[in-house]
Amino acid sequence: MQKAIDNSMCFGVYSPNNEQVGFARVVTDNATFAYLADVFIIPHLQGCGLSKLLIKTIVEHPALQGLRRFLLATSDAHSLYAQYGFKPIDNPALLMQINPENVYDENNSEDY
Repeated sequence: MQKAIDNSMCFGVYSPNNEQVGFARVVTDNATFAYLADVFIIPHLQGCGLSKLLIKTIVEHPALQGLRRFLLATSDAHSLYAQYGFKPIDNPALLMQINPENVYDENNSEDY
């Protein structure tokens, strides 16, 4: 995970006493493409508007303006992301992926 964080734009949400309560990261080429990943707010603070603040901060960040495509994958919270301009892929048949089995097993754990 450290390697992923080190190679991403990271965003945090902190409580008044400086405890981290939320996180998200963006993988980008800083020119045409960005991918939003690993968005979370700790459970007992979900529903308090922190995720809205986090996503708004990310999509308005100066380094992420003018990109041709900004993607994310989510199994829930579609309505949250829609508030900030995210919408379903126009033509999902254009996207493909490589999804290797056991990428996070013991032998590869030091890389992630």
